[in-house]
Amino acid sequence: MDGAALHQKPKPERPRIGVDLGGTKIEALALAADGSELVRRRVATPQGDYAGTVQRTAHLVLSIETEIGGGESSVGVGIPGTLSRASGVVKNANSTWLNGRPLDRDLGAALARPVRVQNDANCFAVSEATDGAARGAAIVFGVILGTGVGGGLVIDGRVVDGPMGVTGEWGHNPLSRPEADERPGPACYCGRRGCLETFLSGPGMAARFVEAGGPSGTALEIAEAARGGDARAAAYLERYADRLARGLASVINVLDPDVIVLGGGLSGVAMLYDRLPTLLPAHVFTDRVDTRIVPPVHGDSSGVRGAAWLWPPETARRV
Repeated sequence: MDGAALHQKPKPERPRIGVDLGGTKIEALALAADGSELVRRRVATPQGDYAGTVQRTAHLVLSIETEIGGGESSVGVGIPGTLSRASGVVKNANSTWLNGRPLDRDLGAALARPVRVQNDANCFAVSEATDGAARGAAIVFGVILGTGVGGGLVIDGRVVDGPMGVTGEWGHNPLSRPEADERPGPACYCGRRGCLETFLSGPGMAARFVEAGGPSGTALEIAEAARGGDARAAAYLERYADRLARGLASVINVLDPDVIVLGGGLSGVAMLYDRLPTLLPAHVFTDRVDTRIVPPVHGDSSGVRGAAWLWPPETARRV
């Protein structure tokens, strides 16, 4: 190797593009090497049209690249499902037209480069572990408390999704230490009863409140009523926090994460961050619970940011 080669400056890292492929919208952004946002765009999802979804996603990526100056960026995509390790096609997506399709290969062919596809909860966890609420933590569990209940595990900055791609699906474990009125539990769409999702999701929380004698309303309306002094809503929110603590305790006993980041609509309920640290010790197998329970830094943007971070920096330079 000659002297010129030894002193050659490394090529600057190209921007990275993340895509959040949702049921109603496709959102994409480009991040600079330091994580700053360069541009963000969104378009409507062609619902029920797989080929149209691939085409529109590819066009969105290419238009962003043109806007920021051209050249190929790394591309990561978050979806409301996962890629099957057995078949290589999408499974478990509530955007059902994606199921059974090799999205990573088809989108990669449309863009003429490799594309990484991950579950959107994993993308959320990657975002918060990379430059969010859990930045610098070795083991991070990202929790989604929204329409459903999901999660993602990140260790040393990388997603751990397992041979079946179901790591983090704690929402389909049963509620721990159920009380008499919690057995056998509500029916879940997965075909089982008593899944954590039926208690802890937004719709599940609202349905259980009605069963307990409360008025109908959304989960956030219940939380707001509790904050405003409604005694019945406050008592129910306390029970919700206890159920959440029992569910998270099972995660902590298995993974012992440094940080758990709450995401989804219910992550904005401030009371949870006060009560969980006091409720967890009764259920965790230790003398002191040091796990930090924190709200997200990037909020609703974490999914699309995490998709961009699916390619580590040293890989993004080579794409």
